[in-house]
Amino acid sequence: MATRFVQINMKAHDEVALGGFWAKVLGWEMSSEGPGVTNLEPEGLTYPDPSTLYVDLVVSAEPKTAKNRVHVDLATTSAAHHAELVARLTALGATPADVGQGDVPWTVLADPEGNEFCVREPNPLYADTGLIGAVVVDCADPRAMADFWGRATDWTVHEVTDQQAVLRSAKGVGPYLRFVRTPDAKTGWNRVHLDVRPYPSDDLDAEAARLRTLGATDADLGGADTPWRVLVDPEGNEFCVLTPA
Repeated sequence: MATRFVQINMKAHDEVALGGFWAKVLGWEMSSEGPGVTNLEPEGLTYPDPSTLYVDLVVSAEPKTAKNRVHVDLATTSAAHHAELVARLTALGATPADVGQGDVPWTVLADPEGNEFCVREPNPLYADTGLIGAVVVDCADPRAMADFWGRATDWTVHEVTDQQAVLRSAKGVGPYLRFVRTPDAKTGWNRVHLDVRPYPSDDLDAEAARLRTLGATDADLGGADTPWRVLVDPEGNEFCVLTPA
């Protein structure tokens, strides 16, 4: 059995408006699978596709109270491209964000609901990823996260140090997943998280059980019943195990 990352899930007060912002940023199509959910996907691909992480925005009344532990890095190809992208994002409604980054070569912005993201300086690592270069997750122990997620999914571990761990799809395409060491403690539910999906021949409950043997635990949903399974990784980051496809 195996599973793979398929999408980014973002909580939003106004999922349609926030979806419209990100659709313009990414140049993706926007649709809805039901009330309170806005789906973003690139034109011409059949979901799920290893070359991208799709984006789902789900309505939530919960306020944003702290820096998100999960954010996206947008890739640029040159200094001029970086400047042009920051200008375009600002025109769309992004604003500068201070997360204590200090003097760094990249730009930190926030979307219209305050979700932080980075416009990175040109980096060979992101040369073939598309606009979303990476999903970045704050963590206390990158080595432990690489161990768990390297066994939990079929994504390939590319780098492991005390400061960061880097994974990518087994197909060698699409964005990277970076676990970056940070002293910040996790507080509350992550407003942005990743969803994984087992392959068509796998069983949802069997896959969830396998993930638990690796160190995942069940999230407290307050009695809510869903057709998917909501778990947390060893550092408490929520993720959804979707129905096989």
